Amino acid sequence: MVRFPSHPGEVTTEWLTAQLRDAGVVSGGAVTGLRWEPIGTGQVGDSARFHLSYDGSASGPASVAGKFPAENPTSRGTAAMLGLYTREVRFYREVAPQLDVRVPATYCAEVSEDGGAFILLFEDLAPQRGGNQLAGCSVEDARHAIMQAAGIHAPSWNNPAILELGWLQPDPNATAQVRTLYPQAQALFAERYADTLEPEFMALCEALAASNAWLSREHTRIGLVHGDFRLDNMLFGIGAGAEPIAVLDWQTVGIGNPLTDIGYFLGCGIGDELRQKHERELLDLYCAEMTRRGVKLTREDIWRDYVIGALHGVSTAVFSAAFVERTERGDANFLSMARGACALALEHDSMRLLEEG
Repeated sequence: MVRFPSHPGEVTTEWLTAQLRDAGVVSGGAVTGLRWEPIGTGQVGDSARFHLSYDGSASGPASVAGKFPAENPTSRGTAAMLGLYTREVRFYREVAPQLDVRVPATYCAEVSEDGGAFILLFEDLAPQRGGNQLAGCSVEDARHAIMQAAGIHAPSWNNPAILELGWLQPDPNATAQVRTLYPQAQALFAERYADTLEPEFMALCEALAASNAWLSREHTRIGLVHGDFRLDNMLFGIGAGAEPIAVLDWQTVGIGNPLTDIGYFLGCGIGDELRQKHERELLDLYCAEMTRRGVKLTREDIWRDYVIGALHGVSTAVFSAAFVERTERGDANFLSMARGACALALEHDSMRLLEEG
């Protein structure tokens, strides 16, 4: 039996009072009123902002944020199959304190035994704006994101306290399921977007789906990988502008080659025009930030893994399009991801580097 609310409408003032007291953010009295509104654009999890009122003897935050399972059964089933909800809860419990990345303070993190229900209760970061995959970003936003990436990767680089956590290890069953389902995902992706996605980009998607090197490759496990490091999972100007950025949505966190996040972000994350103009600058910034944190890197050191990492954007767009709820924004999002990732991969010949091993 699930002993916590797994939908915003199930949250009560009594439950909130208990959680916020345990977290040390409410003193005296109790929460006496709440109203909630949906926030964000996630497709495998639903988020809400709770506006709170208290009795006269209590003081606490005016609002908090919550994250819950997706209402859509397809999205929720995919998340449970891949262990995404369990992974995110355990990230906030066990790994976030070891990193140098800005994430929301966590007041409650619970997940059911079967991984199908969960709740995360957070500080409300009150951003000036949420990152938007379709709107793109400024180079200043991209710089802040790259610095956050280094704050994830450097503390975890060859760090056994993180890399040896059992739940972070690749799940052979989930990997096998993805491998089995990927051809079906590519077939659906091609059918759905054949008249929309540029032919050279669709040809790359087809080539990646057919590649034994991609579907059966051994991952280099040297650091933590966010796995979905793009604008929709970032908040800018948090605390009404007091801080530049925070990073959210850790459902796909795992261990592997951290340059996957960088190839993914510069490929499917920021748009090809911005990437082409500032690619070298952003890669040099990443290396400088990693070096400052004790992991000495140069652009030459990371280039190959960065270029191959862009293919993660292609595969994520293809697989997600098939196995999460279909929406108009989702279609636009997956096309945006595929275009950016394919453009980077074609420009730098990612498939050749992948096949060379």
